[in-house]
Amino acid sequence: MEEFSMSAETAKSVSIATWLPAVLIGWVVPGGGHIYLKRMHRGALVGAATVICFVFGLMMRGAFFEPQKGDLLITLITYGGYFANLCTGAPYFLATWLGYDQPDVAGHVHDYGTKFMVGAGLLNILSMVDAWEIATNQKD
Repeated sequence: MEEFSMSAETAKSVSIATWLPAVLIGWVVPGGGHIYLKRMHRGALVGAATVICFVFGLMMRGAFFEPQKGDLLITLITYGGYFANLCTGAPYFLATWLGYDQPDVAGHVHDYGTKFMVGAGLLNILSMVDAWEIATNQKD
C-alpha cells in the first residue's frame, strides 16, 4: 500500500508538460509515445501489434461503430465501440479518410473483424497508459 502512495506522490510532482506529449503522440501514432520516451523496442512492439490488429480487422471487413441512442445496452455498446475506434488514432482516421465504410453485416468473419478493430483501440489505450506511467517515473 505504501508503494502505491509513493507512486501517486511521484505522479503528482511531474508536470503535465512532461507526460502530455507522450500520451498525445501515443494516441495519434500507436507506439509513438514510447518512441518519444526513447523506449524504441517497446514502442515498435506495441505499435506493430496495434496496427496489425487493426489491419486484420479491415481485411476481415469489420465495421466501425457509430454512436446510436437506444436502450442502455445499445448506447453503451455503440458509444464504447466508437470511443475504442477513435482511440486507435491515425489508422482509424486514415481508414475513414480513404473512404473505408463497411456496413455491419451478419457473419462470423465480419464480426471478428469489428472486434479486432475495437481491440486495436483498447490496446492503444493500454499503450498510452503505459507511456504515461513511464513519463511520470512510475515504471521503467
